[in-house]
Amino acid sequence: MGSPGRLGVLTSVAGWVAPVPRDALPRRLLQLYAGVVAYGVSASLIVRGRLGVDPWDVFQQGLARHSDIAIGTWAIVVGAAVLVLWIPLRQRPGIGTLSNVVVVGATMDVTMRLMPPPHALWLRVVALVGGIALNGLATGCYIGAGLGPGPRDGLMVGLAARGHSLRLVRTGIEVTVVAAGWLLGGNVGIGTLAYALTIGPLAHVFIPAFSVGRRSSMVAVAEEPPDAACRGPAPGEGAH
Repeated sequence: MGSPGRLGVLTSVAGWVAPVPRDALPRRLLQLYAGVVAYGVSASLIVRGRLGVDPWDVFQQGLARHSDIAIGTWAIVVGAAVLVLWIPLRQRPGIGTLSNVVVVGATMDVTMRLMPPPHALWLRVVALVGGIALNGLATGCYIGAGLGPGPRDGLMVGLAARGHSLRLVRTGIEVTVVAAGWLLGGNVGIGTLAYALTIGPLAHVFIPAFSVGRRSSMVAVAEEPPDAACRGPAPGEGAH
């Protein structure tokens, strides 16, 4: 048996994690893990396209360029650090949140090792476009499963729930990480802009389409018209 101190820590952590919904659980789990694996593959495709990566991967790629740590491993480290920021926001992670932190980065590391970088420009464009499309689908799968959003999504919703504009919060976060990543040598390009312009509409379609059971705040935000979504979730409503 563990010491009382360790048991207390474990109890506190268990209390922080949101309970797992019981309805349609097999489908939720299958959809969650299909989504986070697909997300890792999609991120790898975008990176391999070398035409600019999504904002967080600009930052993580910049960190990887200054270390011997792979970009997928940096995604795990950054995701865990962002999750710590949930504590003052009183956000509760779910099993999907914790799975996102680990599985997406691990999938990226494996995929990047197995996928040679394309050299022809048309193949790089295909990798970018296919990666963005798959990323939108994967986002709908793992968020729609209702087992907890990713750490970055939850940070955005948690800040918006405290009375800030969702659009302002998302823009502020992504501009910050892009600027930091660019300074570190991350790949900012047309792909970064394409991702920024298309991921919102893709998520707006795929999150409600893959929603299981009762709606989470992330699903509610995705279903609202753009001007309503900018106001953020209702007071006190957080991500699962």
